[in-house]
Amino acid sequence: PTAAAIAYGMDKKDKGEMTVLIFDLGGGTSDVSLLSIDGEIFEVKATSGDTHLGGEDFDNRMVNFFAADFKRKYRKDITGNARAMRRLRTACERAKRALSASQTASTEVDSLYEGIDYYTNITRARFEALCMDLFRATVDPVERVLRDAKISKGEVQEIVLVGGSTR
Repeated sequence: PTAAAIAYGMDKKDKGEMTVLIFDLGGGTSDVSLLSIDGEIFEVKATSGDTHLGGEDFDNRMVNFFAADFKRKYRKDITGNARAMRRLRTACERAKRALSASQTASTEVDSLYEGIDYYTNITRARFEALCMDLFRATVDPVERVLRDAKISKGEVQEIVLVGGSTR
């Protein structure tokens, strides 16, 4: 957490003592740290996280959704085909990143399975609905660090978002 705070220039802000929340949503885990920063002095007040919740979980939701969609449309189950699932996952990762900046993302995989081209779209609203329980679960460690440090949300002056899935 200290490295993230330094990387975002928190040690250069001349605001006196600050309370900073670092929220790191990586590929496989989520971590939250609460720091007190006064000039170049960093003190970790509390940490929490979930070692089983990260960006891959959001990818998995989209992959499973599209695999079910493929099965519904074409009456073919691709879940047992590692190559098809890998190619679908790559397309889903691309779509997830696109949804960071757009309301809709296309997923296109030529010859996904048995020569069938799979082209479809997903909206940000649909993606959010698919993953709502995961989004809500990312709030738990935030609430834990605030409780452990005995401070309210209003006392946090800065929030630093780290990791690709925070986009």
